[in-house]
Amino acid sequence: MPSPIRPTDDDARALAQGLMAQARHCALATLDATGAPLVARVAFGLAGDGTPISLVSTLSHHTQALMREPRCALLLGEPGPKGDPLTHPRLTLQARADPVQRTDPGFDPLQAGWLESHPKSRLYIGFTDFLFVRFELSQAFLNGGFGKAFTLTPADLSQS
Repeated sequence: MPSPIRPTDDDARALAQGLMAQARHCALATLDATGAPLVARVAFGLAGDGTPISLVSTLSHHTQALMREPRCALLLGEPGPKGDPLTHPRLTLQARADPVQRTDPGFDPLQAGWLESHPKSRLYIGFTDFLFVRFELSQAFLNGGFGKAFTLTPADLSQS
């Protein structure tokens, strides 16, 4: 049986990059303290260098899980208003979470960019339990709809 994974091309790269640029939230998969899977919806954005980031609270189960075990996955892409949800593109990112604490020199630049794309977070971004997480990508899987599956590298997802 032939592989369903197509060779990665410029159209696949552009679709994946577009999904990342447009996303304002995603599903985050982590492993909880017992090793069981845990999925949460979190805010999503891109740092100035194109690295995926999220603003999270240390009070949440998913943040506590990331602090214990940084391996995670993110699912981006929303079903459209019509048709089968499985025909709409989605992107899975495999990553390691790298926390950026408020005291880290990289926090302020992340905060400035975040507030441009997520202005409503101004209400809570100053709370002491909030920090950023940078997601260092290892690989990604793009499903562009039926019969359009691709495996991508971090370089494929780079906006530069």
